[in-house]
Amino acid sequence: MPTLDYLLETTQISLQDLAVRSGLETDRVMAIVDGRWTPSPDEREAIARGLNVPLEQIAFGHSMNARNI
Repeated sequence: MPTLDYLLETTQISLQDLAVRSGLETDRVMAIVDGRWTPSPDEREAIARGLNVPLEQIAFGHSMNARNI
């Protein structure tokens, strides 16, 4: 299953374009793509619509290590 960064690269959609297409804030989209934010179900659906890809065909996940502050 392709990741968001792979889909953005292959479709040549920028983060800003995906934010506009999905209706999400650019900072939130960037955090989701970078793996710093696990998207809610609504955010996942919005991103899938923005990419015109079925939701089930996108690998979402939190990829950063947890940090103690």
